[in-house]
Amino acid sequence: MKDQAEAGVLERSQVLRLGKTYRYAVGVTDVEYEVDGLENFFRVTSCPGKARVQLDKGIAPIGKVKSSPGVESRTPAILISSTLHNKGSALNPWQDQIDADHGVARYFGDAKSAGNPSLATGNKLLLSEYEKHLSGDALERAKATPLIIFEGTKVDGRIKGNKKFSGLAVIERAELVTQYNPKIGYFTNYVFQFAILSLTPEDEELDWRWINDRRNPDLPLDATLEYAPKSWLRWIKLGNEGVELVRRQVSTLRVKKPESQKPKNGSAEAKALNEIYDFYSNESSKHRFELLASLVVMDFVNSNGGTYRYGWITRGSGDHGVDFVGKVEIGSGFSAVQVLVIGQAKCEIPSNPTNGKDLARTVARLKRGWIGAYVTTSYFSENSQKEIIEDEYPLIKINGLVLAQHAIRLRDAAGKKTLKEYLQSIDLEYPHRIQQRRPEDILWI
Repeated sequence: MKDQAEAGVLERSQVLRLGKTYRYAVGVTDVEYEVDGLENFFRVTSCPGKARVQLDKGIAPIGKVKSSPGVESRTPAILISSTLHNKGSALNPWQDQIDADHGVARYFGDAKSAGNPSLATGNKLLLSEYEKHLSGDALERAKATPLIIFEGTKVDGRIKGNKKFSGLAVIERAELVTQYNPKIGYFTNYVFQFAILSLTPEDEELDWRWINDRRNPDLPLDATLEYAPKSWLRWIKLGNEGVELVRRQVSTLRVKKPESQKPKNGSAEAKALNEIYDFYSNESSKHRFELLASLVVMDFVNSNGGTYRYGWITRGSGDHGVDFVGKVEIGSGFSAVQVLVIGQAKCEIPSNPTNGKDLARTVARLKRGWIGAYVTTSYFSENSQKEIIEDEYPLIKINGLVLAQHAIRLRDAAGKKTLKEYLQSIDLEYPHRIQQRRPEDILWI
């Protein structure tokens, strides 16, 4: 049992982690765990009884599995390596562009001289795969070979032999370009655009057991998918028309699930959120939620290292999407900077996501140098979060859970025994907090 457990740990350790650099060194066995302070590439990619995976060429296929009864011929994977040491030089005047954070890579083929670029070994291989990757038939896409991208990087002054894993990819496009080498003049080459797929469900790791299963001549193709990433399986189903649904986007790593934005049932925060909603849910009282929202934003900023100065509540009619105004101060005296904050407060049913139109209305009011604050008793949908992140809107987002947490803090700071007692006390102040002024006026106070 112990041997089996140890074997399981060894197998599980055969993962490539996105953004991690591995040592690819001459004379190293596949047994050593670490080489020169980096994890050993050959150990991670080892497969019992099979030849070692090589990255000596920019386009390097793993040895083809020959067809046998019940098993079609296939290439387990194609490794794409972008070299650092001669990038942008006279010998390599082009530059590959690999943007793993946005799921896009632009990679130049291996034609190096005049002649038919489609006959260059690597180009020929990728062009043959191009038809499968762009096929409208899911059965044909299932036969496609996964592309595994690596980038050369410098480690401790050493340029060669350091390979950073930059993602799992599929081919999106192939086009001819003209290049120039001072030794041979102009020549034609291919440039390939890859879509780098998301590995978020796998915690940004590629399980190498998937590739090893693809190397197994006894396994039919559908039996090799146990360790395949979910994005690969979904891409096979959807094809390039659905590639945006599986493309890697760093913004998605910052998106919070609805469950993480809500208090847990039975918790103090859940009780507080229900009290807040009940107190302000009446139509005649909803606008009075704006004062609590503004105080929560102030407490949120100040408790996270900022300096927020309270401004005022706007009048209910004619506020043009601005419910409250404040400012954040950075520094002091002559060198200080003041940043205007405009806020929107929404007392909504906690079980439904906040309205995307209200979010759009808030960000539409932002001027250069302003910050928005959006406070809701509910939560932000994944789509609205992605839009905010990808468009880089400077917006403080306060969901139901955060609202409840800071309302409890404010209650305790005010010395009130119950949250309802605190809400009643600030509600008395509400009429005196209303002002009809331009948001910019806060910068002069």
